[in-house]
Order: sequence, then C-alpha cells, then structure tokens
Amino acid sequence: MFKYLIYKFGQFWANILPLKIAYRVAMSLSDLQYFLSPRDQRAVKDNLRVILSTDDNVSNMAREVFRNFGKYLIEFFRMARNIDKAYIEKNIKVNGIEFIDQALEKKKGGILLTAHMGNWELGGAVINMLGYPIIAIALPHKERPVNDLFNEQRQARGMTIIPTNTAIRRCIETLKKNGLVALLADRDFGANGEVLDFLGKKAMIPRGPAVFSVKTGAPIIPAFLIRGKDDAFTMSLKAPIWPGHDGSETDRVLKLMKTYTVIIEEQIRKNPTQWLMFRRFWCA
Repeated sequence: MFKYLIYKFGQFWANILPLKIAYRVAMSLSDLQYFLSPRDQRAVKDNLRVILSTDDNVSNMAREVFRNFGKYLIEFFRMARNIDKAYIEKNIKVNGIEFIDQALEKKKGGILLTAHMGNWELGGAVINMLGYPIIAIALPHKERPVNDLFNEQRQARGMTIIPTNTAIRRCIETLKKNGLVALLADRDFGANGEVLDFLGKKAMIPRGPAVFSVKTGAPIIPAFLIRGKDDAFTMSLKAPIWPGHDGSETDRVLKLMKTYTVIIEEQIRKNPTQWLMFRRFWCA
C-alpha cells in the first residue's frame, strides 16, 4: 500500500504542475533515487559498459537514465488527463504509420514490437489515438492497487490491457481478427525465452512475438518512441517483418527473433540513456 500511495501522490502533482516544472521535480527526485539505489545504479552502469564498450562517462550517462525514467513516469501519469491529439500534434513526429496499414491489408493482424526505450507506454497510447486500436500485455504488479492504477492510465486512452494468464489466447484471437497486439521484446520475465547474442553478449530474449507471428502469419512491426533533447518525441515505425515459410516452426521462430533483436540493438546503441533497464541484463 505504501508504494501505491507514492505513485498516487506522484500522479497528483504530475497533473497539477505545468509539464516543464513537473520534469524538473522528477529529475531532482531521480537524482536522489540514483544515490539511494546503489543496486540499480550498478546495474545501469554495467549495462552501459556493455553497450558502449567503454567506462568513459558512464556515471553521467547512468544518471541520465534515471532522469529519463523520471520523465517517463511524469508522461505516464499525465496520459489520462493531459495527453491528447493536441499534445501529439505539438510534441510527437510520427514516421512510418503507413506500415501498419500495409500490414493490415493482408488481414493477418499485426504485432507492434518495441522495447523499454524512450516512452513505450506513451507510444502505445499515441498509436491508439491515431486510430489503430491495440491490445497490450502488461506484467501485473505485485500490489493490486498499483496494478489497477497503472492499467487505468493505459485504458484511459483506449488501450485494452490483458493479463499474462490469458495473453496467449487473447493475442491469437486478436490477430486472427486482423487486430494489433503490442509486445515488449527486450526482457523475458519467465523461463521460456531464448538465449541469443545481444549487443555482443548472451541474453535471454522473449520468444512471444516470434511465436505469435509464426503461428498466425501476422507480421512484426517494430515501433519506437524516442525522446529528443527538447523532450519532444519521434515515433518511428519500421517495415513489417513477415514470417517465412521455409524450415521448421522452431527455425522460423529463431530467425524472426534474430531479426528483431538486431533492430532493438540498433535503437539501444543510438539511444543508450533511453534504455530504461534497471537490472543486469546479460547472462553470467
């Protein structure tokens, strides 16, 4: 309940303060969190060392990761009340939205694939508000009130959130109806992932997007909402990646995974301080 009260208080002042002031408060609190969370700080620094292949400037960049997470929370908590089409027109440049139309023309649905980059929550809301309804899988929080608070923010902008225990059935049903499913593909929360090369080291990568694609014929559409220096965003969607027909199902899944892993790697290398990963990512 304490965590819920913290988030609820954060939601309150994120909505009553002007956005720029809310950002400043969030960055100050993020700096404090950086020093009070040595375990998270070490994990972020270790991840940055792998991405950058150097120790130079890692401390400053790690602090920027924490600050970007603070901004992410501000935007997330403002989604229900303050994120609307006017905000999108002013603050978000959208590139490649036609790739969704190309995918849906084939009547196989589409799998919007992203990572813990920039602001993925806001990205889902933006696509939904642009007229492309999506369903998204959300890992439940341990505390029910926190889980409900987060899902209220997502659903306020029309997204349908499904729990992990019904995810497989609902995703397949949605794709068969030519709908869109949004999935994160840079962290495996279970034990069913695949160990692949990721930024030069071995990591457990989720199989879900590739499995759904192979089973239903739906293409994977990479999509990333990346923050600019002025806290405006660029939404970039990539050309659909269609599942092949050659080889076994296992081979086809693995080929797709390797393909979208390269795309995620590229985004992380370009924007290392926007990869909001607060755990050691790679296998020992």
